[in-house]
Amino acid sequence: MQSWRRKSLWLALLASWLLILVGVFPFLRLAVPTRPRAGAPQGWPRWLDAELLQSFAKPGELLEDGPQPPQALHGGSCNWGACFDTSKCRGGGLKVFVHPAAGPVSETHRRILACIEGSRYHTLSAAEACLLLLLSPDTPTGECDPVPPQWDGGRNHLVLSLRPAPCPRTFQLGQAMVAKASPTVDTFRPGFDVALPLLPEAHPLRGGTPGQLRQHSPRPGVALLALAEDRGTWHVAGTDFSACPWDRRCEQDRGPKQTHPGATLPNATFCLIPGRSPDALHFLQALQAGCIPVLLSPRWELPFSEVIDWTKAAIVADERLPLQVLTALQEMPLTRVLALRQQTQFLWDAYFSSVEKVIHTTLEIIQDRIFGASAHPSLLWNSPPGAILALPTFSPSPSDFPFYHLQQGSRPLGRFSALIWVGAPGQPPLKLIQAVAGSQHCAQILVLWSSEKPSPTRWPKTAVPLTVIDGHRKVSDRFFPYSALSTDAILSLDAHSSLSTSEVDFAFVVWQSFPERMVGFLTWSHFWDEARGGWGYTARRTNEFSMVLTSAAFYHRYYHTLFTHSLPKALRTLADEAPTCVDVLMNFLVASVTKLPPIKVPYGMWHQEARPPPLEPGGPGLRQEPQPAAQNCINQMAAGFGHMPLVSSRLRLDPVLFKDPVSVLRKKYRSLEKP
Repeated sequence: MQSWRRKSLWLALLASWLLILVGVFPFLRLAVPTRPRAGAPQGWPRWLDAELLQSFAKPGELLEDGPQPPQALHGGSCNWGACFDTSKCRGGGLKVFVHPAAGPVSETHRRILACIEGSRYHTLSAAEACLLLLLSPDTPTGECDPVPPQWDGGRNHLVLSLRPAPCPRTFQLGQAMVAKASPTVDTFRPGFDVALPLLPEAHPLRGGTPGQLRQHSPRPGVALLALAEDRGTWHVAGTDFSACPWDRRCEQDRGPKQTHPGATLPNATFCLIPGRSPDALHFLQALQAGCIPVLLSPRWELPFSEVIDWTKAAIVADERLPLQVLTALQEMPLTRVLALRQQTQFLWDAYFSSVEKVIHTTLEIIQDRIFGASAHPSLLWNSPPGAILALPTFSPSPSDFPFYHLQQGSRPLGRFSALIWVGAPGQPPLKLIQAVAGSQHCAQILVLWSSEKPSPTRWPKTAVPLTVIDGHRKVSDRFFPYSALSTDAILSLDAHSSLSTSEVDFAFVVWQSFPERMVGFLTWSHFWDEARGGWGYTARRTNEFSMVLTSAAFYHRYYHTLFTHSLPKALRTLADEAPTCVDVLMNFLVASVTKLPPIKVPYGMWHQEARPPPLEPGGPGLRQEPQPAAQNCINQMAAGFGHMPLVSSRLRLDPVLFKDPVSVLRKKYRSLEKP
């Protein structure tokens, strides 16, 4: 009896083991991926946010299902060193020649040409060009333009297409680079090609719509997720997911539908975007909306991935880990969410909000390759105001620019250079020179003599060096980056300006705390004139201001470089034709870079007050006849920038104890209160 029981027990154990072996092994084969073979290429996920999902899976444990497709690289083994001749770029930097179109010019081509022809890169001579640009046709027929005469096997050429080109050029590219919208990871050549964003057809040419993020923290009640769908539509979803939301298994919580283009952009914290190439358009929509893109196993190269650190603005996740991804998004700290959303707004505004910015970013990436060690560091690409507005020809070091002192925990030291512009006939500004030279912070005085009368042979003796520079009789000369300017701070003055030494000292101390802004004494304000349907500006005293006059203002010398080498020539010519426009243009430039208003400091009542512009467009609400071009310069400049960059302010900075009822001996800047 006992032997029978013992045999029965052994038979039951043996049957159990057989069932386990037969039933479990197939599941193990499905659940545990095979190890990659030696030399086999690994697919996604390329984790951009390893910290976010490190507790769920390691990058090496998740491989692409199925065999990897062969990598059909167009251009063979081309790379930057082998297929681009940098010797043609020495001396003048990056100069771009655009091959003329063989047939009718499309609207897309006109927009690209307008962006390049008004930039500092353009040249009309193919012989002096460093880069030759061939625009890929966007005709629906898919016909290719003939190879241009200077093709030279594609060497030093860039084939550019803002949309997936219907023309199959892979057999004609030769050694040419490709700048293409949303290229697949299989055909993209890192370090040689440039990945562009997929732009909608109605994308603005210049300026562009600002980002939609308006609050500093996620608002209560805002949905956690927005799901990208076909034809540019979105579904806002809640947070109770029991399955993968991107394969239509979460129908119980689909939420309201939002469309784009349409009334609104996705109003959510995270935007789930599938990895198919047609969904690349959703990527830009998410950036503009301040919705953190969560890219689910993308099969296309992220735009400008060579220079943009997408780990600061986006999350790349595996679409096969739905529950883990959703849990990680729900548990993300609010500080991290805010940092990611803020970075989406910066990247949208700096590189993607207009066609012009996309084209200039592409050319700036190629110029960085040419400069090599002198190129933009990563900080300049991934911090405001962006690499387009931080010219490497000025300096390769971020500390030399006015924008990065706060990040690096520093402030500009040293002293300032006074630049006095003398344009109208009259006596030399002797009194002004003595007042400025008496400042303890003054390093030198430069007199820019642009008057028709010859400059005096004798000048007063001062405690600081005084240099006279001959100008070219143009108002814009005052903003040329003269090599004699040896300090970061510049005090811009007119011959008719009137300042005291105490006013100069206090204004310089204020500027040291705000080196990226303009600090001035006399102000103007801009307004929208409903009657004329345009912008206007006035010198009347109001509770707001948006501009400071450059006849008495501190700013960083880098803005001279931007004014001369970054602004379109048409805007500088406009300023020369209407002298009052030069103040408007300089304020436009600084405001477009910083997104901040200028700062006003005290100005004594005994000085001559700021006179209204000779061609002032009048106050708000006043009807006037159509104005000449000089009077309407603010509208022409707004059109040139693509938007109105000026920011209004109600702030004036005064010294401590300014006009307080205490002893004058306790006040540092006593003369500011001179009756």
